[in-house]
Amino acid sequence: MGAGVADIVVRGAREPLVLGIETSCDETGIGIVRGRTLLSNTIASSMDEHARFGGVVPEVAARAHLEALQPAIEAAVAEAGIRLDELDAVAVTSGPGLAGALMVGVGAAKALAVSLGKPLYAVNHLVGHIAADILTEGTEPLEYPTIALLVSGGHTSLLHVRDLTTDVEMLGETIDDAAGEAFDKVARILGLPYPGGPQIDRAAVGGDPKAIRFPRGLSRASDLAKHRWDFSFSGLKTSVARWVEQREAAGEPIPVADVAASFREAVVDVLVTKALDACEERGVPRLLLGGGVIANKRLRDVATARAAERGVTVRIPPLSLCTDNGAMIAGLAAELIASGRPPSTLAFGADSTLPVTEIQVAETRMAEAA
Repeated sequence: MGAGVADIVVRGAREPLVLGIETSCDETGIGIVRGRTLLSNTIASSMDEHARFGGVVPEVAARAHLEALQPAIEAAVAEAGIRLDELDAVAVTSGPGLAGALMVGVGAAKALAVSLGKPLYAVNHLVGHIAADILTEGTEPLEYPTIALLVSGGHTSLLHVRDLTTDVEMLGETIDDAAGEAFDKVARILGLPYPGGPQIDRAAVGGDPKAIRFPRGLSRASDLAKHRWDFSFSGLKTSVARWVEQREAAGEPIPVADVAASFREAVVDVLVTKALDACEERGVPRLLLGGGVIANKRLRDVATARAAERGVTVRIPPLSLCTDNGAMIAGLAAELIASGRPPSTLAFGADSTLPVTEIQVAETRMAEAA
């Protein structure tokens, strides 16, 4: 389909012009990059449409993507100052994510690639979060190997990245609620609106993070034997709910600031401890943070301080590139192109459970790409 990888590399002198489409959850992300240079990062969020439900509704998200895609593409192209026919390739998130939402992006990407006669790269959403780092201006290139902690509304993942385009290992992930989901649910328990992350942050101002010792999920010796690098926040959420219920039953006021600060501290403690332990055990003195929950200042501050104590360097992409976005998808595809990887065929669909080891899906066989 269209130009081969060799044509892209020659024409673009290893600086391919790529448009990326990201629709894995509630944000329609369109990004355009030229190699590692960010030209546009357009995001249309449907968060307000989900707020009255207290969380993301898959059908609502899919419909919102349908409505937002064309205007978002037009806005991104205008911001980048390019024409669609100048693109060297189109990239799209194949998974993981919400199946219906992914289908919208995959369908749009296929249609755009075919209509323009351009190669298509179907890539992994989680690995895209790592690729966001390469689009950060004024920083040294990301060194490998690195440990990556990705924390978002739907994912909490700990990865060992030996190479961005060829070797990413899943060390552990959430076995129930992701950190972002726990923030949303605890916010609802405290009577705070959706989304919970920024609301918990505001409520925690002035609160004592040591006021209540909430549990640290999967941190006991018996848990670590089976779930060394996994995360669990469902029990923490339940613990907060029981604590609040007991206070209410006793007719006592709820110290919202203390509850919010103590809950947040439990989440941050588990995330940072497991990430830094992974750095130590794997002998990797580098930690990359990504995902929307990285916007939490307490998480960034604790991770940076504790990492410094253990001789670990922390990298955090700009917050605009931590949330779901199309730029990271385009950036990952640009790296795949630069490394000589052929494009994907059209024989792929939305994969809500795509494993992180599949960095690119439906890759054309080299013989076909020649």
